Amino acid sequence: MIRAVLAAVLVWLATALPAAAHEVRPALVQILQTAPGDYEVTWKQPVVGDMAVRLRPHLSSGAIDRRPDAETSTAAFLVRTWEVRGGAPLAGQTLTIEGLPQSVTDALVRIRAPDGTEINTVLKPASPSMRIGADAPQALAVPAYLLLGIEHILTGPDHLLFVLGLLLLIGPRWGVLKAVTGFTVAHSLTLALAALGYMRFPSAVIEALVALSIVFVARELLVKPAEPTLTQRWPWVVAFAFGLLHGLAFAGALSDIGLPKDGAVLALLLFNVGVEIGQLMFIAGAVAVILALRRVRLRAPVLDAPWAQALPAYVIGGLAAFWVIERVLAV
Repeated sequence: MIRAVLAAVLVWLATALPAAAHEVRPALVQILQTAPGDYEVTWKQPVVGDMAVRLRPHLSSGAIDRRPDAETSTAAFLVRTWEVRGGAPLAGQTLTIEGLPQSVTDALVRIRAPDGTEINTVLKPASPSMRIGADAPQALAVPAYLLLGIEHILTGPDHLLFVLGLLLLIGPRWGVLKAVTGFTVAHSLTLALAALGYMRFPSAVIEALVALSIVFVARELLVKPAEPTLTQRWPWVVAFAFGLLHGLAFAGALSDIGLPKDGAVLALLLFNVGVEIGQLMFIAGAVAVILALRRVRLRAPVLDAPWAQALPAYVIGGLAAFWVIERVLAV
């Protein structure tokens, strides 16, 4: 029974996680207004593999119910732009994201008026529309970037596998807090520098190096040297070093969506707090599972078998090696 469960988990991880890494992203609709009836609408629609999520922005005036004036695509988004000239005034219209109630995706909304003031909010499946006007939120909506951070970490299995590898290497004891703190400080530093434009690296290279860092941790889980390795003696040093890479990868999620002009620092802080909330949620769940398995092990000696002890390292390392190859080929 236990072997069957482990086999099922292994198959699920091998098929689901590689396809899921960084695929859950919010959409973005940005409206830059130059006059009451003149504005540019940019729509960034998440792409999953070769398929775009079935979403479409709609203004109640019907101004963008036509083919876009420009269309481009990236690995993460399909980008469409409409130029509206002499149309109905933007104020008083209703913005609706069609298809949002049938999805699990949020949509960030950023509207900039001619005087530079911004409306920032988030539309969710339960509330897919908003009325544009003076009564709309003028400040940065806290859930927008906070939830983006939580969703990014919880739907990024590469980052989670790195944290899981550290947890398995150190064990559910106080030492793991030192390692997680080092990881947090490091990725917060590079995330801020990259998101604010002070650092710039090719995202494909960073993603490949992130995957390579997971292979390294998986290898450390299998090594049983006579003397403890650097990672085993000072795991926080390794966590800090690789955290610098992971922070640059986190910045990629923000670069796709962008930061609001007058609230970049606050948005960055909210995103980073969201990442930490998601990370702590994952660690708490993983520790609970580890402690539960320790109790089960007393009744199931098969969990003490060498293959069972090595299985997590091989699953983590195997998935990470697949990502390394996939991402190197994409460079």
